[in-house]
Amino acid sequence: MKKTVLTFGIISGLISTVTMLATVPFMHKISGEKGMIIGYTTIVLAGLLVPFGIRSYRDNVSGGKLTFARGVTVGILISLLSNCFYVATWEVVFKKVMPDFAEKYASQMVEHAKASGAGQQKIDETERHANEFVQNYHNPFYRIGMTFLEPFPVFVLITLVSAGILKRKTPALVTA
Repeated sequence: MKKTVLTFGIISGLISTVTMLATVPFMHKISGEKGMIIGYTTIVLAGLLVPFGIRSYRDNVSGGKLTFARGVTVGILISLLSNCFYVATWEVVFKKVMPDFAEKYASQMVEHAKASGAGQQKIDETERHANEFVQNYHNPFYRIGMTFLEPFPVFVLITLVSAGILKRKTPALVTA
């Protein structure tokens, strides 16, 4: 299992890393919504290595048999490794390229509230949440946790679906 997890986790992590680094130079040109679409599209792309990893484990390691639980285990381990790449890459980007990310994001939150025609009470509440976000985001434990939680639910969903589809109680018959 170790080789399968390392192989597919590293490939998935490299997809996350390369796509994140490829989009960073364009961050100032991409709106919040488009950025989220691009971000989650790349997360799904990296997550597609999970079913391939589970299938590879089933076919090459476990003799064609796979329980749902074992499939979930393989998928979660691939996901954890890939997500570590994602978090590490974001930490480098945050520290070296976008140290003012939290402040800009908070400013966008407030501007969005104002542009949507919200009342002063709602704007004040949004400003309070934005200030809390900035303060929290500069805490590395909070930032790392939040960054990890971006892709992980997507990977868990892909893992559960893949493990359910790929489970097999008996090895597949090989026909000549």
